[in-house]
Amino acid sequence: MSTNQPEERREEGCFGLTFERKYYHRNGSFIKRSLRPREFRTGYRGLHVPRLGKERIKNEADSLRYIRQHTDIPVPTVYSDFEDDDAYYLVVEYVEGVGMNDLSDDQKAVVREELEGHLAKLKKLRSNRMGGPSGIVVPPYRVMRQTERDDWTLQAAEVDEYVFCHNDLSQHNVVVDPDTLKITGIIDWEYAGFYPARFEMPFYTRFGPSVALKDEVDDSAELLDFLESKNKDTAK
Repeated sequence: MSTNQPEERREEGCFGLTFERKYYHRNGSFIKRSLRPREFRTGYRGLHVPRLGKERIKNEADSLRYIRQHTDIPVPTVYSDFEDDDAYYLVVEYVEGVGMNDLSDDQKAVVREELEGHLAKLKKLRSNRMGGPSGIVVPPYRVMRQTERDDWTLQAAEVDEYVFCHNDLSQHNVVVDPDTLKITGIIDWEYAGFYPARFEMPFYTRFGPSVALKDEVDDSAELLDFLESKNKDTAK
């Protein structure tokens, strides 16, 4: 099969296929994996090669384990993560509920109060090094859009000045029990890690993706400049 054509085969349990991931729901488990090179898909801009495809999933697995170990924030239990045939797999507990984005404004206000409590717990987790728990550096998506750099070697600070950030906290990544309005799981930690507190933008306060929308302040260039200033190799 040509690498310019997508592999559309759907295994049993596969419910989603994007330009970067395959998703499965099997026997109480949720599985995501990176695409293999032969599965890369062609869009209107040509062949789409996912950036940090494996690293982002590995970082999510590390982050989920870290959050469960150090907080009571509701996140899926990691059952396994591994690489096979040039694809990286993450197998976690399937979280029942609905997305925060599916709730009414009054219901969202209730959820937001609990969510901000969990964010306060994240800010108590500190480090002098930026990046995920195992050292993988995956900048927020809004920053990655501003640069082609994927290899970061960031200088450590002298004190623990960085806090743990989700960095993709949009409403669809907050799963809620529709009856009790309690959060059953915060998901999609691919971009998570220790960063300055300002990296954690409150995208959950409105509907939409984790990037600046019209009339919102776009901080992505400033955050990129900050990371570049801390990178040991500043060559473009």
